[in-house]
Amino acid sequence: MNNEIKIFSPATVANVACGFDVLGFCLDSVGDEMVIRKTDKRGIYITKIEGDFDLPYEAELNVAGVSALAMYNALKPDCGFEIEINKKIKPGSGIGSSAASAVGSVFGMNELLGRPYTKTQLTAFAVKGEALASKCEHADNLAPALFGGFTLVKSMMPLEILEIPSPDDLYATIIHPQIEVKTSEARAILPKEVSLTNAITQWANFGSLIHALHTSDYSLIQKSLHDVIVEPYRSKLIPYYNEVKTEALKVGALGGGISGSGPSIFTLSKGIESATKVASSMKSVYSKTGIAFDIHISKINTEGVKVL
Repeated sequence: MNNEIKIFSPATVANVACGFDVLGFCLDSVGDEMVIRKTDKRGIYITKIEGDFDLPYEAELNVAGVSALAMYNALKPDCGFEIEINKKIKPGSGIGSSAASAVGSVFGMNELLGRPYTKTQLTAFAVKGEALASKCEHADNLAPALFGGFTLVKSMMPLEILEIPSPDDLYATIIHPQIEVKTSEARAILPKEVSLTNAITQWANFGSLIHALHTSDYSLIQKSLHDVIVEPYRSKLIPYYNEVKTEALKVGALGGGISGSGPSIFTLSKGIESATKVASSMKSVYSKTGIAFDIHISKINTEGVKVL
């Protein structure tokens, strides 16, 4: 059995408009690379971090280390692990930076140990790392990174993940403005109660979206990607949010919303040609603002985290 493994841990989009805290999907074009290594010395050690980010090396202070420790303390293997992180997803970007780290460490350890845990069990360990970053336990970024495709968090206690089909020609376009929106702050801005009218609208949209994904009904996807509960509050934290969304819809995007807690904005499109037009429309808005940005175009990644 190998003592070292290199993996790709992908970025993800969580919430997916009307699916706040329960729905997410996996991206194919951006993610972290990590090396996990078995050692004779017991414990979890982060030995290398690449990327221009000030991240801690102490395992108990690093998202990847916390999730690894959760799994390590549960299994108590007769070895230790070293973790190297090539961080390519900017923390605070809204496309699952902390989730990629949390997932990557436990996935790599699980592979080296002969896969003693299921993907759902690995998600439960990764939740502990994600909570370090967001100050609460949620799995809507973690699950798609582990399972691939679209995932629905049916329950947190007990943890239950449902895999949702991805239409073959569905593409995501993401714009990441180079500003920071902290997950904890984006959660604090949300109301503690919502009206029954908005709740009914939201769960109708959510149910329709799940049905549309199962049936590859792009027209219904377009009608369902509407968030009346979270977006009105969080969109205020993202400059030019409404302009980006309006222009994307004009050139053929099915719909979109805030990726995770922001500041990234996602759209879904049918086909690469439409997704590329949407990218150009997003670029046209932000090119006039003086705010630096990145744009990603990605087919839905149905594999999730993988060995390189």
